[in-house]
Amino acid sequence: MDESKLRPVELFADLSPRDLRRLSAMTDEIVVPPGTRLINEGTYAHEFLLITAGKAEVRRDGELVAELGPGDFAGEIGVMRDARRNATVVADTELTAIVLTAGGLREVAREMPSVAEKIDAAIAARSADPHATPRG
Repeated sequence: MDESKLRPVELFADLSPRDLRRLSAMTDEIVVPPGTRLINEGTYAHEFLLITAGKAEVRRDGELVAELGPGDFAGEIGVMRDARRNATVVADTELTAIVLTAGGLREVAREMPSVAEKIDAAIAARSADPHATPRG
């Protein structure tokens, strides 16, 4: 993936040019039509998604629990906790996302502390607050 597309993403804002180049080699960009299931509740986590354009719905047990848009990410809980997905995420509009495999996200978390801190903070906030937005 072109590193210039990663540079404006808030999650990666603190990365050095070297880390951005490395991250660009581990990521892909996808564009999907409305209605595409990005994450399926109950399945094992194999990837992390960061939305750069478009909107998605988050559903748990079929109930709408959140809406995601540019800058939001999903799949971090399942990947980082090596757990099954806790929600389903479906593209509500045409959606563009940065995709990182589970292994890639774990590597980024180990080697790029600023990214790990932001992801850990999101997981902690969602885990501590029963009304927090589950994101797969």
